[in-house]
Amino acid sequence: MAPLLEIRAARRDFATPEGGKICALDGVDLDVDANEFVTLLGPSGCGKTTLLRAISGFEMLDSGTIRLGGTDLTGLPPFRRPVNTVFQSYALFGHMTVARNVGYALEVAGVAKAQREAEVAETLEKVGLGGMGARKPGQLSGGQRQRVALARAIIAKPRLLLLDEPLSALDRNLRQQMQIELKSLQHRLGIAFIFVTHDQEEALTMSDRIVVMRAGGIQQIGTPRDIYRHPRNRFVAEFIGETNLFSVTVDRVEGGTALTRTAEGVQVLLPADGRKTGERLTAILRPADFTIAAQGILGTVARAVYLGPDLHLSVTPDCGGPDISVIVRDGLGVGEGTRLHLAHDPARVHVLEGG
Repeated sequence: MAPLLEIRAARRDFATPEGGKICALDGVDLDVDANEFVTLLGPSGCGKTTLLRAISGFEMLDSGTIRLGGTDLTGLPPFRRPVNTVFQSYALFGHMTVARNVGYALEVAGVAKAQREAEVAETLEKVGLGGMGARKPGQLSGGQRQRVALARAIIAKPRLLLLDEPLSALDRNLRQQMQIELKSLQHRLGIAFIFVTHDQEEALTMSDRIVVMRAGGIQQIGTPRDIYRHPRNRFVAEFIGETNLFSVTVDRVEGGTALTRTAEGVQVLLPADGRKTGERLTAILRPADFTIAAQGILGTVARAVYLGPDLHLSVTPDCGGPDISVIVRDGLGVGEGTRLHLAHDPARVHVLEGG
C-alpha cells in the first residue's frame, strides 16, 4: 500500500542578511502512512518546523515534491490542502465562544447551523470538552485551550494533522497528561499526525516513528525503541536521552565476549560478533544499563540526585576518563563519595564502528 504522505528531495534555502544562504531542508525524503504518529525531532534550527510548514503550504519548496494520497500538493496554497495545523500559540479567537472557535471553519464554509452545532458538540466530546461550548478561551486552563485548538483542527476531518510544538507552554504534569491523550485521540480519529518537538521524552512517549533531524537533513528514522537502543551515529546517541559513549579498542576476545578498553583503562564488555584484537569502536551504554556489583568498573560517586524511584549517579572511574552516568532503582546507602563497582551486560551495548 502506498504511503499517505510522500516527500521527495525537499529543499528549502533562506537568504542571510550577508548575502549568503542557509539550507533549512537539504534533499529530505520522508513517507508517512495513514493513521501513523510521526514525530520530527531535533535541536533548534534543524529544519523540522520548516518541513512542517512546507507540508502545510505556509512555506514553498525551492525544489522537490510533496504528495498526499497520490495528489501533488507542491504548488498548492494552504487552503487547497487537506491538512490542518495546531500551532504552539493555539491562535484562538478570544472574543468567540469555544463552540464558535471550533465551528468557525464550518461557518465560513456555509454549513447549516443545525449541522454545525451537532458536529461541534460531537467534536468537543471527542476532546473531553463536552458542555463547555459556551465558555470563552480566557475562561479555560492551558490544557483546555489546547483541546479547543485540537477540536478546531479535527472538525474539518483533515487527512493529515500537523502539530507544531503544541505542548511547550504547558507545565510538566499537564504536558505528560496531554501526551497520552494526544496519542489516544490520534488512534480514535484514525488520521495521521506529524508532531514537531525538541523534547525527546515527548517523542519517545507518543510516536510510532521518530524522524531525527540535524542541519536540514534526516539523521535516522525509526521506532522509539530503535532510535533509543540502536542509534545510527554519535549525534543521535547523544541527542536521544542521556548516554555514555566510550571510545574503545579490543584487547582480546574470549568465547562470545570481546574485552575492550578506553585509553584511560575503563573496561567495556561487548558481544564478540567477529571482533578482532586492535579494532577501534565506539561503545554506547545507557545509564540504566549499569548495575552496582561486586566487581567491574571501580569508581567514586561524584554526584547523587534522588528522583523518586530512581537515583541518578555520576561516577568518576578510578582509572580516569569522563564520569559515567548511572541510574539505579535501589540506591539505598549510596551517596556522594561512595566507592562502588559498575557492571553491565555485554548484550546491552550498542556499537558504532570506529573510535
